[in-house]
Amino acid sequence: QVQLVESGGGLVQAGGSLRLSCATSGVSTYTMGWFRQASGKEREFVASVGWNGARTDYADSVKGRFAISRDTSKNTVTLQMNFLKPEDTAVYYCAPSVGTRNPYGYWGQGTQVTVSL
Repeated sequence: QVQLVESGGGLVQAGGSLRLSCATSGVSTYTMGWFRQASGKEREFVASVGWNGARTDYADSVKGRFAISRDTSKNTVTLQMNFLKPEDTAVYYCAPSVGTRNPYGYWGQGTQVTVSL
């Protein structure tokens, strides 16, 4: 059974940092991704990490600012977000992925990230 529980969101000023975590079960062999959905917009890919943590992929908009990692012993996926911008404001979701950028269809409740000026 797939379970995904995101945490770590909050309100931060532009230029600040947040660290999102996703507690998982049932997805240990999947590539895991972070996706986000801003109000009034479609959900979009942010970053992904391979099943063993060795391979990562990033959207151009976050490359160099965000870092995804995975702890296979704890079944957690983490997204370190630095130099946050107001346009990063969204609900963030972790999800198993097909390939590196396509969500498989399982979703958690998400965690809200709000970046103020």
